[in-house]
Amino acid sequence: MNPQLSTHRCWAEIDLGALRHNVAAARGQLAAGVKIMAVVKANAYGHGLGAVAKALAGDVEMFGVANVTEAEELRRSVPDAPVFILGPALPEERVRIAAARFVPAISTVEEAREYAALAGTEPLAVHLAIDTGMGRVGILENDAVAAAREILALRGVAVTGLASHLPVADEDDAFTREQLTRFHQTVAQLRSLGLARPVVHVENSAGIIAYPAQAGDMVRAGLMIYGSAPIPEFQPKLRAVMTWKTRITLLRDMPAGHGISYGRTFITPGPMRIATLAVGYADGYQRHLTHRGAEVLIHRRRCPVLGRVTMDQILVDVTALPQAETGDEAVLMGKQGGEEIFAAELAQQAGTIAWEIFTGIGRRVKRVYRD
Repeated sequence: MNPQLSTHRCWAEIDLGALRHNVAAARGQLAAGVKIMAVVKANAYGHGLGAVAKALAGDVEMFGVANVTEAEELRRSVPDAPVFILGPALPEERVRIAAARFVPAISTVEEAREYAALAGTEPLAVHLAIDTGMGRVGILENDAVAAAREILALRGVAVTGLASHLPVADEDDAFTREQLTRFHQTVAQLRSLGLARPVVHVENSAGIIAYPAQAGDMVRAGLMIYGSAPIPEFQPKLRAVMTWKTRITLLRDMPAGHGISYGRTFITPGPMRIATLAVGYADGYQRHLTHRGAEVLIHRRRCPVLGRVTMDQILVDVTALPQAETGDEAVLMGKQGGEEIFAAELAQQAGTIAWEIFTGIGRRVKRVYRD
């Protein structure tokens, strides 16, 4: 067995320096003065909410989370962090949001009234979400002015921001340009009601890359800060934050005609050396990667995954690596030598998106942090 730096069976190395590099790359796309909200929902896209928030506390102006539970977890790591809650809250969660002075997204006048009643002596800062085409949350843009008038009349809330979301910034240029124009026109109408310099934010990672001139006052950087570009041309400017690794637990020389994994969907065409790796779909290595050309890196070489991905293990062909030993590292995602497996590569093979690859990596996978 080769000596290893890690004693873990399956782990993810998180490069916090790369994280900060990617925030700087996002800022480099934008005009001076545009703020960055780091989107750290879903356990910071699987990278670890607390560690990521601490690492970025001095590099971003705000954090975005999905719900109040994530907001409370973030505040335990960065007590003074400004936190925006991207999604709507359940009625019983609003008390916690108001008490902690998190900034909620408002999609209805009724929501605003509820928060106003909970605000106490000081108005609660809220951002109005405007639905300009996503269809998920927000006030429909044609109703925005009338709704804003009612909300501005409430004494318990202060509208400090205006937001929307881009559904196809990486797919449909014509729609996105028209959507951004409509959003900024709506913002102008809302400002005419007397809003005192609300922070305006609409762009996600794809928007930051493709439409930086229409960013408004703040952007919401998610996928790109973790090192995966939703627009491939921008990928060279980013650094992968996560390297996902496992280890060889068993090596066997298999004869020709032997079945590999459940269903015997792969039969050895000749004698082969097969490595068993300590990762499976319970760890987030998706079963959809079965027979889709997935590879891992061992001794700086790509080794094909064979047969079906199982709950706790995968099998790979190491016939070309006679030097491989039990305990050796295998890179599932990330760089080893001159080779690199990107999240986007795994996503394409699995028929999904990089976001799901990151967020699907399970809690059995130990996170290890370095600067």
